[in-house]
Amino acid sequence: MAKKITFFIASNTGASVKKATVSGIVLASICIISLIGLFAFGAAVYDYCRLKTGFTSVDDLHRDITYQNNEIKTQRKQIQKYADEINKLKSKMIQFNNFEKKIRIIANIEETGKQDGVFGVGGPTPEDLDINLSLTKSHNSLLREMHEQVTQLNQISMQQIEGFESLLKYLDDQKSLLASTPAVSPAKGWITSRFGYRKSPFTGRKEFHKGLDIASRMKTPVQATADGVIVFCGSKGFLGKVVVIDHGHGMVTRYAHLHKTLKKKGDRVKRGDMIGLIGNSGRSTGPHLHYNVRLNGISVNPEKYILN
Repeated sequence: MAKKITFFIASNTGASVKKATVSGIVLASICIISLIGLFAFGAAVYDYCRLKTGFTSVDDLHRDITYQNNEIKTQRKQIQKYADEINKLKSKMIQFNNFEKKIRIIANIEETGKQDGVFGVGGPTPEDLDINLSLTKSHNSLLREMHEQVTQLNQISMQQIEGFESLLKYLDDQKSLLASTPAVSPAKGWITSRFGYRKSPFTGRKEFHKGLDIASRMKTPVQATADGVIVFCGSKGFLGKVVVIDHGHGMVTRYAHLHKTLKKKGDRVKRGDMIGLIGNSGRSTGPHLHYNVRLNGISVNPEKYILN
């Protein structure tokens, strides 16, 4: 038999008290329904909060994706910019190579041990990198091509440096050779005796004259005909007062019968420097300069080395 619970309910005025009886089953049912409603309300509140948090996370994720997409586009633009720089650098390297070839042709210098072409023997020039790729597409292939061409350009730049260094050395050697080669008259005057066989003014016999005699007034300046180093300066038998210059490359010049020497042994001279004055020292018939040119120890015709 179900239990009953009696409630006493007072009126608002407090004048009377009413009695109410409720079955225990009904009361238990009310409590259970209330609890279920409370749990349902709590679950609804929890789902609402979680759903709201989810919406917030989706917004954050969307912002992150947008930011990352913009970053990717910026990076791809930068990659395309670098690819364009590589294309320009490749063009410059080709220009440098053509310029070196032009200089070698002008200077008549043969290229030895160098590949034919910038990118190898018979190798075609790599096509320019495509810098117009869509920013929505992957740039992996472009990055691979950039890496390959940068490696090639690095090797080519090293070869180009070696080429220019060898060219510079050759031209510097040529400049030194030209500066060290007699090319002007040693003094103003008149040629009285040329290189070759002649009748000796002292013995009347035929002899080989190993130089060039230039007659002029006493104390006429004598100049070095090329760059070099004074290796002898003083008196030397029949030649009188002499200056000897070593120009390197096997070239030596000698200036004899001087009145006075203006340099000393060990001095470095340039073409055109005054080294002495024409005189009549030694065995001489009058004021003149005996000019002698030797190549590898052998006397050669000085007139071949007078270009003025």
